[in-house]
Amino acid sequence: MTDAVSAKASRNVVFLVLVASLGYFVDIYDLVIFSIVRVKSLQDIGIPADKIAAEGVYVINMQMFGLLLGGIIWGVIGDKLGRIKVLFGSIFLYSVANFVNGMIHDIDSYALIRLVAGIGLAGELGAGITLVSETLSKERRGYGTTIVAMIGLLGAVAAAYVGKYDWRTAYYVGGGLGIVLLLMRMGTFESGMFKNIHDKDVSKGNILMLFNNRKRFLKYLYCILIGAPLWYVVGVLVTQAPEFGKALGAPVPLSAGDGIMYTYVGISVGGIFAGLLAQYTRSRKNTMFIFLLLSVISVMFYLSAKGITTSQFRWLCFFMGFAVGYWATFVTIASEQFGTNIRSTVTTTVPNFVRGSLIPINFAFNALMLHFGRISSGYIVMIVLTLIALFATSQLKETFDKDLDYIEDEGANMTT
Repeated sequence: MTDAVSAKASRNVVFLVLVASLGYFVDIYDLVIFSIVRVKSLQDIGIPADKIAAEGVYVINMQMFGLLLGGIIWGVIGDKLGRIKVLFGSIFLYSVANFVNGMIHDIDSYALIRLVAGIGLAGELGAGITLVSETLSKERRGYGTTIVAMIGLLGAVAAAYVGKYDWRTAYYVGGGLGIVLLLMRMGTFESGMFKNIHDKDVSKGNILMLFNNRKRFLKYLYCILIGAPLWYVVGVLVTQAPEFGKALGAPVPLSAGDGIMYTYVGISVGGIFAGLLAQYTRSRKNTMFIFLLLSVISVMFYLSAKGITTSQFRWLCFFMGFAVGYWATFVTIASEQFGTNIRSTVTTTVPNFVRGSLIPINFAFNALMLHFGRISSGYIVMIVLTLIALFATSQLKETFDKDLDYIEDEGANMTT
């Protein structure tokens, strides 16, 4: 009987990791689909060629703002009402947004729907990683979050393939995938750690706790800063591949869709290596240091590739993707830094604030371009972001063997 119960529990955990992984798959699909169909879709709704770049930034910034807003909303819901409710609510919202997105015919509607989609997207990764981290043992949770990232990031590959065809169909497919996943989630279960504190008289999902204590605030800020270089690579260097290709003297225009696909294949492969390296060394911090330095090297190769060919571009995107494949490791670090009563809030807001950091990064990059040009600005922003990320990583404590079954006290830094 005991063996049967144990086997059932193991199957439930495997199913939970699978569903969290597929949720992130759909999340990434929808997150990058605009970058892939940006030019095609904007042309189709009547945007002139000379305004596509500017209008594209407008739409992606609206999506990123939605991620910022949604990160707060879903994070608080996850700590107050449960991680499972976030998984259901977020996927329903962005599935509906995807269906509507396939029907738009003007730029403002496009931007508004991407805002709504961004709010929906914001809940998936944080809730999934929180559930996996709290359900698996401290020795195995790194493997679980690595699997979530590995499968999830392949959603970008699917988006790249689907995005080669009709862009409206690509959005409908994203909505359909979300509905299918919604049905699969009927068999998932709530985190035991959350259940243990659900009826306790402790502050849950209080985002102000991240700001009313200096030490806790700095820890939260450092968690956000360590992920910024990754999103700069994806959101600027790869998404604006046509413009970078022109600046580098590419003989044929570079495809952002191809770039996204090869970058995310690289991120998925890099995520496996980062996860295994962290498990082997028993240090997520050292893994972050290694991958942050590798990411600078990869970007330097990309920005110095004069006369870049399509083949070189694809390989460089894979290399850059591999080098920033620390996404799951970075989110796991954030999840392990805080107590159960605000863990969902942190784990959901941190990756979305990183994604939302693309807004100020875009502004800074565009401002630098006016004085230094596209390529030099690319170097400057990457170096600055990486130095900040390295410093932030050095300020965080190693959490590989940390027991996560504790709560954060409203006044003090933490209590068990």
